[in-house]
Amino acid sequence: MQGISSRWLLRTLPWVQASGGAYRVNRRLSYTLGDNRVSFTTTGTEVKVIPQELCELPALRGFDDDEVLVALANRFTQQEFAAGEVIVQRGAPMDQVFLLAHGKVNKIGTGQYGDQTVLGTAAGGDYFGDEALGGEAGNWEFTVKAVTPCTVLVLRQQQVVELNGHSEALREHVRQALSGRTLPQNPHGEAEIEVASGHAGEHALPSTFVDYELAPREYELSVAQTVLRVHTRVADLYNEPMDQVEQQLRLTIEALRERQEHELVNNREFGLLHNADLKQRIHTRTGPPTPDDFDELLALVWKDPAVFLAHPRTIAAFGRECSKRGIYPSSVDLNGHHMPAWRGIPLLPCNKIPVSGTRTSSVLLMRTGEQAQGVVGLHQTGIPDEYQPGLSVRFMGIDDKAVLSYLVSAYYSAAVLVPDALGILENVEIGRED
Repeated sequence: MQGISSRWLLRTLPWVQASGGAYRVNRRLSYTLGDNRVSFTTTGTEVKVIPQELCELPALRGFDDDEVLVALANRFTQQEFAAGEVIVQRGAPMDQVFLLAHGKVNKIGTGQYGDQTVLGTAAGGDYFGDEALGGEAGNWEFTVKAVTPCTVLVLRQQQVVELNGHSEALREHVRQALSGRTLPQNPHGEAEIEVASGHAGEHALPSTFVDYELAPREYELSVAQTVLRVHTRVADLYNEPMDQVEQQLRLTIEALRERQEHELVNNREFGLLHNADLKQRIHTRTGPPTPDDFDELLALVWKDPAVFLAHPRTIAAFGRECSKRGIYPSSVDLNGHHMPAWRGIPLLPCNKIPVSGTRTSSVLLMRTGEQAQGVVGLHQTGIPDEYQPGLSVRFMGIDDKAVLSYLVSAYYSAAVLVPDALGILENVEIGRED
């Protein structure tokens, strides 16, 4: 069976018991400031923002007047920028809101010693300059330059002011949203826990409590199932020198485990590619996966990172980039296997991470385990007719054609306990010709 892979994700995830088929993740309350991406519609070359998607902007989060959102969306104008063209100049007045519909840009600022440095990267669905929705927002602190051809929707501050004059609800909502940014919070956006230190004598200690999310997420176990059908003649006669039913069951379980790993990566509800926090997603600097990009990813998951996961072709592309620079990554021993590593973190192959038609893929880096507040796999053991942990094989009987039937079921899910446990390097080019 050529479909059997190493399934390193299943082997490296710590598996946690999800009693009752569900697992609740309690997190400290975080002030979410519009960290989702904006979606667009296209008609030919014309691009428009979906009005309700404007609620992803911090100042508009929770605003529910669809009529006003439609009016605001219609005021955006489309602009095209070529690669290398400056979209925003540092020091200019911040009087426009930019929605990046397509392409990739660099945010460029001044470094410690006066030289230019890339402060960050934005791609399709990102936005910048949203502070202009609240009125006077000062000047731009960085320059925005297009890395690739870009399509951008622009809203001028004057148009927002005009709309505010017709909508008291919009003006008040923006005012409250911007004032909410001053609530005490730590660098991660979580509600602050007040602590006193360095005092002497009878200093009045602050009172505090740990504020949790009011609606914690519950992960329900997903299932992969199939019915194995074997004729009794095969079970009776062809069980030597090897048990045919046992072999068919083994390959069926292999296929289920392959599907399980695929779902853990790609499922839109709990898959790792879709459940990484958007602040934990970065883009390559130049396209191919370079050592610099992997270091940037390590800076996202710097607290006890466990493993990189990448498609085998991505690993090969990373090896080529290392060779160009005269860098030869070391290997580490992982359960008796010599695996390539970067900075001592094993780089494991996972063919379930998709490769697009334009030959781009992603690289995952994660911390694992409950104690480390990392990524964990979820299953339930002790289920009826359990054959392997979290997997059952249930005899369903023999039909009137003398065919045996077995229901094979695997129950599983995955949970990211805190956002910084998982980081993704996106849009990695693996087929660029130099």
